[in-house]
Amino acid sequence: MLSEIRAKESEQLYGTPVLQQSAYWSSVKEKLGADSLAVDYTARGARENSAEPRRSDVLITLQPVNRRQSVAYVPYGPELVPDQDVQGAFLEELSESIRSYLPKECIAIRYDLQWESWWARDESYFDENGWWNGPPDTPLQELRFNYGTVNGNFRKAASNILPSSTIFLDLHRDEEDLLRSMKPKTRYNIGLARRRGVNVRTAEIDEIETWYELYRQTAQRNRIRLHEIEYFRAILTARVRDAVSPAEVTLLIAEERNDPLAAMFLVISQNRAYYLYGASSTTRRDLMAPYAMQWSAITTARSRGCTEYDMFGVAPNPDPSHPMHGLYRFKTGFGGSIYRTLGCWDYPLDHDAYTQHVGRQIADQGYHGG
Repeated sequence: MLSEIRAKESEQLYGTPVLQQSAYWSSVKEKLGADSLAVDYTARGARENSAEPRRSDVLITLQPVNRRQSVAYVPYGPELVPDQDVQGAFLEELSESIRSYLPKECIAIRYDLQWESWWARDESYFDENGWWNGPPDTPLQELRFNYGTVNGNFRKAASNILPSSTIFLDLHRDEEDLLRSMKPKTRYNIGLARRRGVNVRTAEIDEIETWYELYRQTAQRNRIRLHEIEYFRAILTARVRDAVSPAEVTLLIAEERNDPLAAMFLVISQNRAYYLYGASSTTRRDLMAPYAMQWSAITTARSRGCTEYDMFGVAPNPDPSHPMHGLYRFKTGFGGSIYRTLGCWDYPLDHDAYTQHVGRQIADQGYHGG
């Protein structure tokens, strides 16, 4: 299925709408001190309706486990999506093919797959209200995922790193059609923010502290873990020279009379725009600044030729008890379609070390949970 496998410079990664598989994302990670590598390959027979060989690649970042060992992490990759009945076999062959390019002490490959979940279109996994119940229990997931593999080596990771559910907006439509497809309250709040004088503008790196203060307030309000400011500085300043998969990054700030009320990172990779990170003030929430900001980001993405907009992370269903329920209500208000992925899957390379690593992760989760 795979041939012509070789390592290459990350600047040579092919153009892609998948931001986390771009040369730009490699640059972000390197700014944050993470090593990365790119592997090129040719795939044959992965798609039923295409007998032609397809050239593709994969970006891998190395995540330290301890002083010696690491995990090879593949964020939202590989981009190439094989037919469902050969996905496990394809990923097994890819794993064995890239093993030789990884450090000797790499204990596993972790794929954070953006491939659509096999159970996301199965009516039996939805309840009577149309809420998705999620995939089956882990043993059944692993049985299905390892179908067609030689070694049956894949393990479902205990948690996902990148969002496993998101919302895509179709930007082929004009602005009036996009507005009509929104929930009435969302459409009303966009107009309300405009009437109350909320303005959205582009900010530069010297305003990163403004972003971070809004982000700090958001994290505190929602009880989420804070990234260091250097993480966002890397996202805003990463650049890739002479690459075929760069990205365009814009920091947007919504304000009223020079008072910052909301901010977000709008990132564009090929034809896809991302609402990568957003934040808002704890005060003056009646001005509905996040709605004005989001609409500005959507229209900006359309003006720059994007055909889809990724809301980047949402609860899998409208359950009010879910910690991301507020984001679900906000993001679904703009219309679009929910997309659910297969999430994180591990391919152990050193089974003993991997088992110990998973055990430590479970123990750590138990400790922090107490």
